[in-house]
Order: sequence, then structure tokens, then C-alpha cells
Amino acid sequence: MKTQIVVVGGGAGGLELVRRLGAKFGREKYDIILVERNPTHIWKPLLHEVAAGSLDANLDEVGYRSHGHRWGYRFFYGSLEAIDRTKRQVVIAPMFDENGQEVIAQHRIRYDYLVLAFGAVSNDFGTPGVKENCLFLEDRTQADRFRTKLLNNCLRVSRTLSVDSTSDAMVNIAIVGGGATGVELAAELYNSAAALRHYGLEVFDESRLKVTLIEAGPRILPALPEKLAASAQAELEALGVDVRTNTQVTRADAGALVMRSGESVKADLMLWAAGVRGAKIQGGLDGLEMTPNNQIKVRDTLQTTLDDRIFAIGDCCNCIIAETGKPVPPRAQSAAQMSKTAFHNIVSLIAKKPLEAFVYRDRGSLISLSRFSTVGSLMGNLVGGRMAIEGYFARIAYISLYRMHLIGIHGWIKGLILILIGHVNQVVRPKLKLH
Repeated sequence: MKTQIVVVGGGAGGLELVRRLGAKFGREKYDIILVERNPTHIWKPLLHEVAAGSLDANLDEVGYRSHGHRWGYRFFYGSLEAIDRTKRQVVIAPMFDENGQEVIAQHRIRYDYLVLAFGAVSNDFGTPGVKENCLFLEDRTQADRFRTKLLNNCLRVSRTLSVDSTSDAMVNIAIVGGGATGVELAAELYNSAAALRHYGLEVFDESRLKVTLIEAGPRILPALPEKLAASAQAELEALGVDVRTNTQVTRADAGALVMRSGESVKADLMLWAAGVRGAKIQGGLDGLEMTPNNQIKVRDTLQTTLDDRIFAIGDCCNCIIAETGKPVPPRAQSAAQMSKTAFHNIVSLIAKKPLEAFVYRDRGSLISLSRFSTVGSLMGNLVGGRMAIEGYFARIAYISLYRMHLIGIHGWIKGLILILIGHVNQVVRPKLKLH
């Protein structure tokens, strides 16, 4: 019987991991299985561009089936429902089509080693009305939904203006959360709005867009040095974004957010990007130790605290940094680094060799304000510490992160080819996706 290694979740960490496992073990004596609820992969830091229409996900996504054929793993389309640690099985929830008819019944997949990499979801902190009235940006489906609603509202305002040029019609968008997702989306929206006049909406431009960015903390982008966060805020405000810090949302109504002060912010679209928490698995994780934020507790080897055969990586796990006592931050770079350690430790576990401890190396944070600017900080080894960067150099560094992701999931040869194709696509493909 083949040794079966199951990875649940095809995000930045999970996809890199199954590529490495497939390339290492092949199909003869091992069966590498990826379980994922989406048919394709897109790098999560790009979702704000998909939502704004400035990135065509059809050209940048990775199909798991073809990728698995190339790298020696099998893809199972489905969602994790539960874990049975006694039988060493994962329970996959039934799949239904758009008419509610069952396509795939509930089934089980055995494992010898299991890696949980199913990511995280937005944390609404129990705020009333958020689930019912706000949009989220956790996967491509949600990004596509946001883009469709955005374009419909732009068309509505454009039509109004074509009938009455003196109208004060606007597209009002409220974004809750001043982290990377909220900030990058706010800037990208103005980039897209400016380009719409070239795609049939001649009377619509960025002056008809009103974006309000709401942050409960004292400043936006807490992961960046204060000076860079202030620079990003100034850039956003220059675009027209109404940045509100120290402002807490207490309720989300249909078409408006209500603040603790009692003030309401009316909006046609409301996006919630205020925080993350571990995704709740319907049938539970069979007693694995969890945090109050619903993340899986792991040791420094990334093995779960109660089961040596189960690993957890990425946003779904709680891994404490020994030096600081704080958990590893939920970033794409964290998941990619964890995938390397998980790969090494699974190989070592099979070979009965010592395992290594995961060491998080903070490569810094970079925030893209679309074509307008990029700010961030990198770990500057040559200058003895953290290096603040802005402008062109920061933009190049930001782009390089995605290039390294492509190499991580495709290998050097295909990764470099895709980077080259990406340069060509920037020239030949439309700047906006309007369908």
C-alpha cells in the first residue's frame, strides 16, 4: 500500500508543499493528495486587483488538475468536513451543483501524514449585520462578486450622468480595515475608475468614486513603520480616499455602516477586511488543540500539539515565535516559509531522521497603492536591520514577491517563462476586466 500524504488547502503554502512532495516522492510508492474547495489557485495578495477589475484572474490562475499532473500529485475537489484521527482519515463534505443536486457524496480519504493548510477567513468580531450586508475578499469567487457589483454601480452612475450631466450621482464604497487588503483595494479602485472612460463609460471617471477607509486602530498599516504608514495615508487622501482612524463600526445595515459615535457612512458597496481568524470546520478537528481565534496550535516543528502525523501551516495555524512570544503573522510569506519546513520535516519523519524547528524570517511588508505608489519595509541585511523603501524600488520589490511565488509553485523553468509571458500580457491584454 502506498504511503499517503494529504494536504488540505491549495493556497500559497499548500500548493508549494504538494509540488515539492510530488517532485520528491513521485507516484510509484507515494500518493500525494491535495484537497481544495476551489478548482483553481490565485495568489491571495492579488485578489484586490481581481476585485477592482485590473487583473484578469483567468490569465493568472493555476488549475490544480493540470498542475497536479505536472508535479505528481492528485487533486480532490472538495471541502474538509472533519478529521478522524483514530482511523487516520479526513472526511470530505458532499458537493452540490447550483441547483442543489449532489454531485459528490460525502467520502473519506485515508492519510499516513496530514497537512492542514486551509487558511483563514475574515473576522467580523461578532459585529451585527456584517455577514448579511458586507462583502469579503477571501477567494476568487468573492473578488468576482465584488467586481460585478462595482461595475453595475459604475454603469448606473454613468447612465444617470448621460441623462443629467448636473447630477451628483456617485459610487460610494466603504472599506472596513486599514491593513494591506483594505489599503491596496482603496488605491486600486481609483486606478480602475480612471480607466473606465476608455471602455465605454465616457462620462464616468474617478471623480465619481467616493471611497471611505475605516480603521479602528490609531493608524492604518500597523505592520509598517509609522512614517511609511503616514506616507501611504497621504497618498490615499491625495487620491480622494476618506481615511478614518480610531473609528469603530458597531453595526452594518443595508447600505450603511454605523459607527460607535452614532454616525452612519452610507455606501453602495461595503467590504469587510478588518481581521482574520481560523476557518471553522463543520465536524471539528477531532480534539486538536485550538486557540480562541480558532487556529490550530502547533509545536516549533509545525506538528500539531496532540498528533505527530498532523501538521498545520499558514493562516490556519498558531505558531509562536520563540524570540518574541508572538504568533507568526498571517502573510503569504509565512505560509511559503512554513511549506519548506513542513516538507523537510515530513521527509525526515518518513526517514526517521531528526526534525527541524521552524524559524520565521520576516522579509518585511510591502503595500502596493496600484500605479500610484508602493511603500514598505524590507529586512536590509546589508544595512544591519529593517530598511524602509518607497517608490520605484519598492514597486520592483513588490512585483518580485509574486515572481518568487510563481517559481515556488511551478519551478524555475516554467516560473521564468510565466514571468516573461506576464510582461507580454501587460502590453497586449486589456487593462480592465469588464465581464
